[in-house]
Amino acid sequence: MKKIIKIFVTISLAMFIVSCTQDLPLYKDLTKKSYELVNQDSMRVIFPEVIKGNITVMGFIYTHCPDICPMTTHNMYLTEMKLKKEEIEDIKFVALSFDPERDKPSVLKRFAVMRDIDFKKWTLITGERKVTYDLLRRFDVRAVATDSVFYDDGEMSYSMMHTDRISLIDKDGRLRKNYVGSKINIEELIKDIKYLGEY
Repeated sequence: MKKIIKIFVTISLAMFIVSCTQDLPLYKDLTKKSYELVNQDSMRVIFPEVIKGNITVMGFIYTHCPDICPMTTHNMYLTEMKLKKEEIEDIKFVALSFDPERDKPSVLKRFAVMRDIDFKKWTLITGERKVTYDLLRRFDVRAVATDSVFYDDGEMSYSMMHTDRISLIDKDGRLRKNYVGSKINIEELIKDIKYLGEY
């Protein structure tokens, strides 16, 4: 009888692990390396300290983006609003800019204020290009400047090709799932947040 119970427990545990893996397929530790960045208030922040102890929804953007990034940011905002209606308010939202030359802290703050972003829950971050792009690699996000144009005053303008991404990070700083940021199923993200937070 004990042997049968042991087999049943082993099978149940294996099924539970498989189920969790299917729902949240990733388990990548993001805490092994630290990155010094700045937020929208020009305050020094350290990743992953900035997300420590929180389930985090993280998007990858640049403020001059004409399409994908505004949609990604808006989808994060809609997620926050839906969670608020369900009285789930301890989720962190982080947006990392991969265009540090143009996205200075003041630019990030203006971008956020225009979208009615709550800085009690949101942090917008950027940093030196080398640091920022090293962090992007941790998330398997790519960003490349394209289509450069010089204006008469010598100013250069360019667009960027980049990975369309929102990532879900658990309280222990592990990357658990990636989504297409501009086309994300918000209900799926909320379901995954609830699963992680046991709400």
